[in-house]
Amino acid sequence: MPMLKYEQIADSLRRRITEGEFGPGDLLPSGRDLCEQWSVSRATVNKAFDVLRADGAIVAHQGLGFRVTEMPLARPAGGRASDTTRAASGHPFRRLGLPITEVPAPHIASALNLRPGETALRRDRLVLLADGSPLSLVSAWFPSSVADQCPKLNQSKPIIEGTTHYVTRQTGRPPVSGTDTITVRLASATEADKLGRSLPLAVAVDLHVARDAAGAPLVCEEGVTPSDLWERVENYAMGTPS
Repeated sequence: MPMLKYEQIADSLRRRITEGEFGPGDLLPSGRDLCEQWSVSRATVNKAFDVLRADGAIVAHQGLGFRVTEMPLARPAGGRASDTTRAASGHPFRRLGLPITEVPAPHIASALNLRPGETALRRDRLVLLADGSPLSLVSAWFPSSVADQCPKLNQSKPIIEGTTHYVTRQTGRPPVSGTDTITVRLASATEADKLGRSLPLAVAVDLHVARDAAGAPLVCEEGVTPSDLWERVENYAMGTPS
């Protein structure tokens, strides 16, 4: 399905941000300039800005327009339904170490449909609470079919538009389905240290897998969250009991 005009504008701005034309804190082109460039109404441009704000990629500054965010947001693993946004459910975060290509643990390899001994690209982040304390330790694993087409996944700095949008643009494979598996266990010593906690530590583990239209995995994220900080609230309709 062809993208609507406002989606094209938003996608173009995402690309320009990710490619470094606009850095953190930089002003984006004005609404008037974008209207002229794209031959669209101001309402269409505003809708594109709304999309980027919901993504957490830009922030509004009264009288100045829109700036690229200086503090990108990230979400804990899981809970990626189509009606959720980074702006609503995201938190500040920091990257941990450099991305690394390695053979993942068996449960990650299985989730990504990898062959024995096959490698994947791992990116770690520490999602933070508002006071800067750790909320969740997340490892995102990308199969080589994705990582090879997305060179910026190998950089240590955040991808401001978000990895989901970046991977979609680079591969042409948007996520259309996801599976979240939630388990409970004790944290390892390394996990507890990164979360700033002592052992023994009970943690909730969210294993999130996003798949494309053909059912092929795009990413597997494993989020480890102290049990006292983990919460999942779901609202849903209920039918008449049978």
